[in-house]
Amino acid sequence: MKQPAGVILAGGLSRRMGGGDKGLLTLGGETLLARVIDRLEPQVADVALNANGDVSRFEGYGLPIVADSVAEYPGPLAGVLAGMDWAAARGHSHIVTAAADTPFFPCDLVPRLLLAADKGPIALAATPDPKRGMSRHPTFGLWPVELREDLRAALARGVRKVVAWTDTHGTATAEFPVAGFDPFFNVNTPEDMARAEGLL
Repeated sequence: MKQPAGVILAGGLSRRMGGGDKGLLTLGGETLLARVIDRLEPQVADVALNANGDVSRFEGYGLPIVADSVAEYPGPLAGVLAGMDWAAARGHSHIVTAAADTPFFPCDLVPRLLLAADKGPIALAATPDPKRGMSRHPTFGLWPVELREDLRAALARGVRKVVAWTDTHGTATAEFPVAGFDPFFNVNTPEDMARAEGLL
């Protein structure tokens, strides 16, 4: 498999942070989005940003912006579909997605997802959880763009939960270690931002 393209998911409404773009919040002198770009860019062949609304707020990042093609903010699957369509037009066979509010995700995300993809067409990141066993992180995954019409149809039927769609395709799991804190910790609330400052 060739190196996949990368798609950063920033299309949500950030309700728990009071609205606006969580990715544009500053952590240790850099925006969350800049930190995500720095981690993802070396691992992929190309990067785009999935975001909705006025794209000018992201113009300083120099990335192509791909908006959801499905109305009413149906969630991360719409961002995955937007990324698949963008990647297919550029000749990529796969995308890897990363959330714009997760500044500490692993620097070996893509290699581990590629290894896991031997066991299924889609691979999702996961970490050990003392209560749930293995906790999947559905905004961090490897997705073949050939499934985009299947995903488009699922969204049209009202499917919104990521795993409700991925589990129909024999999804593989890429397990990542937890050393002190979950590397897929994301910033949803002001309290999370305070925790992220401490983790720096």
